[in-house]
Amino acid sequence: MLAGISAEYYVRLERGDTAGVSEGVVDGIVHALRLDEVERGHLSDLLRAASSTRVRRRPSVQRIRSTVQRIMDAMVGVPAFVLNGRRDLLAANELGRALYSPIFDELTDPPNTARFTFLNPHAREFFPEWDTVANDTVAGLRTEAGRDPYDRRLTDLIGELSTRSKEFGVRWANHDVHAHITGHKRLPHPTVGDLDLPFEFLPLPGDPGQSLLTYTAESGSATQDAINLLASWTTNNLGRSQQTSQPTNAVGDI
Repeated sequence: MLAGISAEYYVRLERGDTAGVSEGVVDGIVHALRLDEVERGHLSDLLRAASSTRVRRRPSVQRIRSTVQRIMDAMVGVPAFVLNGRRDLLAANELGRALYSPIFDELTDPPNTARFTFLNPHAREFFPEWDTVANDTVAGLRTEAGRDPYDRRLTDLIGELSTRSKEFGVRWANHDVHAHITGHKRLPHPTVGDLDLPFEFLPLPGDPGQSLLTYTAESGSATQDAINLLASWTTNNLGRSQQTSQPTNAVGDI
């Protein structure tokens, strides 16, 4: 009654029979269910997918443009990453790798923050606010599944997490979606201590499905001091590794 459609028609929609559905019907359902903008977008994605005849496609390799990598490398003092909708870490700058070192140490290519969150036994230490991170992660994957239901890697990831993690399965069954584009995250880093970092997810318009994630500390804060220390530590370690990798000259070559 609230949506202005019959119960029979609504049942048809829930079963995936979306042929000829109008914007007026969508507006009515959005009003009746009190959906926000993110939820409305998810509903539109589901309706579009239900009326599509596409089949699951082979996984494609996502590439990071060199200009995007250079932008991240130029962000001195700012940990930066590029992620896709599956939460794969596609690229990072050196400070980002140092900040997320436990995730980059995972034996997966590319590293995946969702898999780390639900399957790594140390995830709750890395993310003290684990419940919030877990909820946001699942909501993001649910949104991506509506946007691109034919992504084989995504469906494989969801199947793996559903099978191996009860915590993931419970959250997945809730069908929650919401935008996870800004906020704060607490991270206890083993080298520089506790960090309180505001973050921003910035979509990359030239690379659909990819977003730039940045962490920026408040100026003059203890976290900023810790980030500066981490940057210095990372630079020094990188310099040592480069020196170690260079061949030494023999005495006769000097």
